[in-house]
Amino acid sequence: MKRDTRDRYGSISKLFHWGMTALIGWQMLKFFDRIDDGEHWVGQTLVPWHISVGSLLLLFVVARLVWVAKQDVRPSQNPATVMLVRTGHGLLYACMVFLPITGILRMVGAGYGWSAFGLDILPGGPEVAWADTLGSLHSPIAWLFLVLLTGHVAVTLWHDFVAKDDTLRRIV
Repeated sequence: MKRDTRDRYGSISKLFHWGMTALIGWQMLKFFDRIDDGEHWVGQTLVPWHISVGSLLLLFVVARLVWVAKQDVRPSQNPATVMLVRTGHGLLYACMVFLPITGILRMVGAGYGWSAFGLDILPGGPEVAWADTLGSLHSPIAWLFLVLLTGHVAVTLWHDFVAKDDTLRRIV
């Protein structure tokens, strides 16, 4: 089943969800840079991939948004909470879009350019003040995203263990 139905998410939606979950989990390892100035195995081995993985996530987000827009049918939602669910998911998607964009702006604004997986996408050059200023939103958006993700997981677990309404099974 590739497409979504009223009862379940399709295989492509699941691939996007869980693939992005893994990549976002990798990105969250960047928080370890806050510990001992990144001087530990996480900071030295995994975090250097942060920009490349973030670039890949930007591609995934765009593809996922196109996929969602093309779906004729989406899994049904409780009418009492539909606006809350849409707002929460909208904020998650906004963070997933703005995090890589502000990260790129931060790099370009500081004059480093943008390279991903060894490819120079935008060369380094002079500092660009407006890009650096907008790029400075990267960290606050990351913290907001962490809070939203925590809420997303908590609500999902509540649905599974308390409400027992099979919400989690739709995406697993």
